[in-house]
Amino acid sequence: MKNIEKLYAEIGGEFLTDLSTIKEKLSKIKAFIFDWDGVFNNAVKNESGSSNFNEADSMGTNLLRFSHSLSKNETPLTAIISGEKNSQSFFFTKREHFNSCYFKISNKIEALNHFCTENNIKPEEVCYFFDDVLDLSIAQICGVRMMMNRNSGVLFKQYVKENKLADYITANDGGHYGVREACELLMGISGNFNECIKMRTDYTETYKTYLAKRNEPTTNYYTSIDGKITVSKGE
Repeated sequence: MKNIEKLYAEIGGEFLTDLSTIKEKLSKIKAFIFDWDGVFNNAVKNESGSSNFNEADSMGTNLLRFSHSLSKNETPLTAIISGEKNSQSFFFTKREHFNSCYFKISNKIEALNHFCTENNIKPEEVCYFFDDVLDLSIAQICGVRMMMNRNSGVLFKQYVKENKLADYITANDGGHYGVREACELLMGISGNFNECIKMRTDYTETYKTYLAKRNEPTTNYYTSIDGKITVSKGE
């Protein structure tokens, strides 16, 4: 564990919670939820009003889910909660078989509460990947908080630190593999990183069984209409 802390500190990651506590909290996690803009990308919109993702971060989410599956013998729940509508997040969640994708959610705690109710879990059983102000309502109550770095947000980062709203702040920012960094860190804390990489490399029966289970869910899409979470086609 000390070696992991040293490696991540050397690249500029910041631990706001000690590793042993993160490990204890991680042991209770049943779901991984991600913001989209500023997490999988740098929050810059393209000409269609959407924002993209990269395959290194995508692989990170897959490996993290595999790591969880090995540790707990169950496939974790997954979701995107975004304040905007992003066609790429629809594509990503469908391809990666996330359980849910929430979009145009101004008050994100409403989406978290809906997700927890739908899946019969508690907020402290959620690990959240985030980057900005709209995410703090979730960061206040969820179990593990992984914040994407943004060097321009000096005062915001200080606010997060002072109010203990993150457990780890990545060295790399959104769009520059911050998600991959955070996913590998959680795998390392879980203690099965090498095992996961070896099994994925060899495409073992264990990995194929996990992948089949991972691919079972059909993504549910939701948005907020008049303050109520409503089912959407995700179009």
